[in-house]
Amino acid sequence: MNKQTEEKIREMQLIEQSLQTVLIQKQSFQTQLIELESALEELEKSYEQYKIVGSIMVKSEKENLKKDLKSKKELLELRIKNLEKQEAKFKESATKLQDELLKELKEKK
Repeated sequence: MNKQTEEKIREMQLIEQSLQTVLIQKQSFQTQLIELESALEELEKSYEQYKIVGSIMVKSEKENLKKDLKSKKELLELRIKNLEKQEAKFKESATKLQDELLKELKEKK
């Protein structure tokens, strides 16, 4: 196996590691998004609302909490969208590199 092929294999491994990192981040943000949506639903049902500040709970206005949660939700959705773009880019790069490697390996035979 020549140096160019070995370099492409290393590059492929780096792309796969980066893709794995992006997928883990995306999953984490999706979990946070589900929790936020659940909190927004519960907020609609409740009469008294509290917000955790540090290690204490403080009574808060419903509208302020809703505004804060919706803002966080929008931010998470934006981050997820960004990660999905990165994911697509990495997958495209990996597919292209994989095709090149397979072609090179077939030519060697």
